[in-house]
Amino acid sequence: MKSRVFGGCHCGAVRFEASVEPAPALLDCNCSICRGNGHLHLFVLHPDFTLISGEAMLSSYKFGSEQADHLFCARCGIKSFYQPRSHPDCWSVNYNCLDEGHDLQPVINKFDGRNWEKSKAELNATD
Repeated sequence: MKSRVFGGCHCGAVRFEASVEPAPALLDCNCSICRGNGHLHLFVLHPDFTLISGEAMLSSYKFGSEQADHLFCARCGIKSFYQPRSHPDCWSVNYNCLDEGHDLQPVINKFDGRNWEKSKAELNATD
């Protein structure tokens, strides 16, 4: 049975809820943007994610292949979730942006985002 979790940005303008597995597999990526903003990837299928508030506060940033849509709160600058290129059917929620008090027991896996193509191929092989 999935767990319902809530989270959002630092200032509270962006709020979301999501249904996730109780022991989700998280990815800890070492690419320049993930390492820089401390994003710990919790992948949530699009139908299992609801943006409660703050859509008008989201600012988009794309780089490189421009397939990923990095969404930041325009007020506080926190990226609590975004559309990754690696999982086009999911949102990548920053586990560090979940509200305290959830009972998730995550398993953290390293992802070598500096060598994205090779790492994505290895990830696909294990799916």
